[in-house]
Amino acid sequence: MPVAAAAAGGGRVGMVLGGGAAGVGGDDAVVMQMAAAEGEETVITINCPDQAGLGCDLCRTILEFGLRITRGADVSTDGQWCFVVFWVVPRSPSIKIRWASLKNRLMSMCPSSYSIPFYHDSSQPGPSQFYLLKLLLADRKGLLHDVTHILSDLELIIHRVKVSTTPDGRVVDLFFITDGMEQLHTKERQEETCSTLIATLGPSISCEILSAEGFQQGFSSLPPKISEELFRVELADSEICSTLLSAELKKVQTATINFDNSLSPAHTLLQIICADQKGLIYDILRTLKDCSIQIFYGRFRSDKKGSVNKGLREVDLFVKQVDGKKVIDPEKQDVLRSRLRSEMLHPLRVMIVSRGPDTELLVANPVELSGKGRPRVFYDATLALKALGICIFSAEIGRQEASERQWEVYRFLLDDSKEFPLANSLTNRNRVVDRVRKTLMGCYN
Repeated sequence: MPVAAAAAGGGRVGMVLGGGAAGVGGDDAVVMQMAAAEGEETVITINCPDQAGLGCDLCRTILEFGLRITRGADVSTDGQWCFVVFWVVPRSPSIKIRWASLKNRLMSMCPSSYSIPFYHDSSQPGPSQFYLLKLLLADRKGLLHDVTHILSDLELIIHRVKVSTTPDGRVVDLFFITDGMEQLHTKERQEETCSTLIATLGPSISCEILSAEGFQQGFSSLPPKISEELFRVELADSEICSTLLSAELKKVQTATINFDNSLSPAHTLLQIICADQKGLIYDILRTLKDCSIQIFYGRFRSDKKGSVNKGLREVDLFVKQVDGKKVIDPEKQDVLRSRLRSEMLHPLRVMIVSRGPDTELLVANPVELSGKGRPRVFYDATLALKALGICIFSAEIGRQEASERQWEVYRFLLDDSKEFPLANSLTNRNRVVDRVRKTLMGCYN
């Protein structure tokens, strides 16, 4: 069935955000057919000039807004023009999706004549502009995630956090952030941010936003032994299995990845069957992007209820190398198969270590060659810790070179309480790692 027909078929029709038929004009490069009711899918259609890695960039942005790709995705391109369809729902009812803002963001990513400024104010700062958000408020469990949730809804991205406690039991939280809307330099945007925080967290908090000129992302420096364990290339089957989303899926220890050059004279068919999980389509697309593999037609299908492949996602991709040739060399196929397997089954690294007398949680994910990190990792990690009732003393986000690539490393210094001791309890440490990993992979959200 043609991609366009798949996008149009099935389900009730909700409000359309973006106008008429896609492709007629610039405003129709991105069309959203809104869900008719809560829990139903919104269909996002992108019809614009193509460029290398566009599918990955679109997928990353959709995940960044707190959406889950459900039924799957369809991709079709002739190398010059592409047609992409995503079926999405919010990951949680508590997440507020700014659909108009998402449409603007996706529009801004469309290349050539369809590339429009995200905002028309010519005085807006560059995307690398950093700001310091200072909060003074009463401490409580789960506070860091609650603030993170609000900032995520406001499209503010956290890059570093510093937490300190005052003698009267209040906390000073310093957030180094950037603005996805690129408007935090305006008084109106700053007032919106502080008023939203105060309305949600209470009138007793103090909120201030300052420019953070000179701020740098920074590089994480882990001890060699810990770094070796966190970033090692080869993983035991038991570790791979433990990253899956449920006991039902733990029997699926490997992904099936096959190459077929007999069906098309111009393309290689890449077929993948693996356990479904949060960010799977993004992981596949970013891997192919970094390996300079271009998709010309693709369909990502999730299992249907009652299917023998319950819990799995099936992927068919017709691809070429960057030089326009098929992927025929067995050695290249093996390298790509190994890379895809690693990135799909173990896209994040999670471990807990001792840092002197304290306990530290480490979460790491590979950075794309473009320099982009994985979306919403900080959000999910703090959500998992809140669910366990664990307080966070400090949090830091940095980059580290390891295994011939760059990684984004999240470091959380955890409170060792009587209710949930960590220093001498291997059981509790394993609970933390398991909960964080499963939350990152979409088991709880």
